[in-house]
Amino acid sequence: MSLVKVLELVRKFRKTDKATPLVLMGYYNPIHAYGTARFAKDAADAGVDGLITVDLPPEEDEVLRLPAAAQGLDIVRLATPTTDAARLASVLDGAGGFLYYVSIAGITGTKSFTESDVRAAVVKVKAASGLPCVVGFGIRTPEQAAEVAAFADGAVVGSAIVERLAASGDKAGRVRDTLDFCASLAQSVHSARR
Repeated sequence: MSLVKVLELVRKFRKTDKATPLVLMGYYNPIHAYGTARFAKDAADAGVDGLITVDLPPEEDEVLRLPAAAQGLDIVRLATPTTDAARLASVLDGAGGFLYYVSIAGITGTKSFTESDVRAAVVKVKAASGLPCVVGFGIRTPEQAAEVAAFADGAVVGSAIVERLAASGDKAGRVRDTLDFCASLAQSVHSARR
C-alpha cells in the first residue's frame, strides 16, 4: 500500500461520508519521500482530518506540523505511561484534534492495560490539555473497549482487527468477521458512553 493509494481510498470514502473524522497513522519516512508539503496538501484535499506520525517527536515535527497546519490538518500526539509533566507539556504544544494515550509500555497487541492506572493517566492528561483523549494499545475485545470508553473519549483497537483480516480462510469470510467484530466494538463503546 502506498500513500497515493491511501489517499485514493480516502477520496473514495469521502464521496459517501463527509462527516466521519479520518486520521492517518504511520511513519514519517513515506511522507518525507512523497514530499512533506505536497503530502499535507494532497491529504487535506483528499479529506484527511489529522495525522499521527509515531516516529516524529514533538521536538522534530515542525517539518510536518507547519505544512499540516497550513492545510488545516491536526497533528495528533501520543502520551505514554512514562510521560511525566514536563514531557506532557512538550507533547501538548502544537497538538490538535485529540491526544492518543498509549495504555501500556511495550508493543501493541502483546500486553493488557490496568484500568485504574489508565483511568488516572487519562484524567491527568485531559486536565492538562483540554483535548479529547483516546486510549489505545492492549485493547482487544469489546469488553475492554467499553471499559476504556467509560472514562476516555474513545478506544483504539488495532492489532485485534489486523489479526482478523490476516486470518486464514476465504477473503469474504474474513471481511465479514472483521466487520462483525468492529460492529461489536462500536456497540460496546456506545453502550458504555450512554
